[in-house]
Amino acid sequence: MSLAPAVALAFAAAGAVGYGIASVLQAAGARRDPGMLQTLRDPVYLGGVGLDLLAWLASLAALRTLPVYQVQAVLAGSLAVTVVVARFALAARLRAVDVAAVAVTIAALALLAAAAGPQDAAEPGAATRFWLAAAAVPVAVAGWAAARWCPPDVNGGVTGTLAGLAFGGAALCARAVTLPASPWQNPAALAAEPLVWALAGFGVTGTLLYAHALEHGQVGPVTALLWIVEVLVPSGVGVVLLGDSVRPGWGAVAVTAVAATVAAAAVLAHAPANAAATAPATAPSTAR
Repeated sequence: MSLAPAVALAFAAAGAVGYGIASVLQAAGARRDPGMLQTLRDPVYLGGVGLDLLAWLASLAALRTLPVYQVQAVLAGSLAVTVVVARFALAARLRAVDVAAVAVTIAALALLAAAAGPQDAAEPGAATRFWLAAAAVPVAVAGWAAARWCPPDVNGGVTGTLAGLAFGGAALCARAVTLPASPWQNPAALAAEPLVWALAGFGVTGTLLYAHALEHGQVGPVTALLWIVEVLVPSGVGVVLLGDSVRPGWGAVAVTAVAATVAAAAVLAHAPANAAATAPATAPSTAR
């Protein structure tokens, strides 16, 4: 079932805010308790995990109506939320360039909202649906191989990139999947949809790879790579294969806005406030 565009955009924005706040809650919970087992029982940390899940569900709802490039760019704005909340909740340092990146993110997302325009429901053919579902397997295999055999100096970057690819695949599946009229009243029909299983597979792969990347790489570069891949790759696929469109005459504006969002995300990924809002490696990290 599709939502009204304004409502879907509100869901995407809520997902970005949820992800941003969840990162700070998980960091605060992990700092209060030494060791993984204690962290897993901490109510603040668990609140962050629950908020992560709600944000993910909000993004899936938005993808039923909005183009992939718009939703993914809005979600990348969660980094701006993280650094602002961490500034006040964790007393993290906020640089002048971080303030500028937050302002650029807000302006770019406003332009992107105007550029997207009304969208038709995604109706990919059988071949497109098959290849989207099948892609979950090689991405998972590549992630496992990279985590196991990549040299230590590049392991975090490679697995972070593959995590972004996996989360992007989940977004594409959410946009392309055809759901039964009453999915929760017809679980058999829901289970028979390959893209539902692919979405779950991409999500699990992305979460595990991102956690691994944070344990083996620096927070800033890993997060920047994740968002660059997660925004750009599925956005291009959505336009080419799923019929995502731009308002006539707004193509250059949309491309510029997406590029500005990615650039701002790269800056914010290196912000001291974002590093402060990332849970230590002793605590499991959730991303979506």
